[in-house]
Order: sequence, then C-alpha cells, then structure tokens
Amino acid sequence: MPLFEIETSAHILIAWADEPEQAEKVARTEYPTDEIIRVSKRPRDTWVLSKAFLGLNSHNEPCEIARDCLARAAGDKLHAIRLYCLDTGADLNEARRVIETNMSRGW
Repeated sequence: MPLFEIETSAHILIAWADEPEQAEKVARTEYPTDEIIRVSKRPRDTWVLSKAFLGLNSHNEPCEIARDCLARAAGDKLHAIRLYCLDTGADLNEARRVIETNMSRGW
C-alpha cells in the first residue's frame, strides 16, 4: 500500500492508502476544519525525518524543561512556548522550535 503525504492548512499527515482520495479522506476525518493543500504519493513505503532538520543532535535532545512547560500548560502549545521563554530566557523562535520538537517526540 502506498504512503501519502497530505499537507493541510495546519498539519502534515503521513498515511497509507490505495488512492489519493483515500488519503484525503484520512485528513478530513482527523482534521475536518483544515483545508487540504496538497496530497502527494511518497516514492517509497517509508517516511524518514532527519534529526538534524528537526534541530536534534547529541547536544540538543528533547529537554525536561520543555516537557515541564507543556505539562504546566496542559498541552497548550502557545502557553508552553511562553512558559519556556520565561523559564529559559530563550527567544520566541527558539522556544517554538524546542516546544514543537518535544511535542513531535511524543510529549
């Protein structure tokens, strides 16, 4: 079964589907308010994310401070970003990157 990348107005989903229409249906089911921007078939049956692209390396693993901020914010990303800025003195872009990275790693 092919792997499809579905980009919406707020998310990028990866889904197995036989046809692009089935992949779109997955996106509409999971995120009904998102607008579907693009559906593309992946050239292989795997999906790889570069740790370097996400800003992860041996010196920058997901951190307990970011996870604590997410917990205190009850998972509210924007509130967690503000808390991270306050706790660490990081600028807005750095705080966003760290919080989103921690969220993608399964906070």
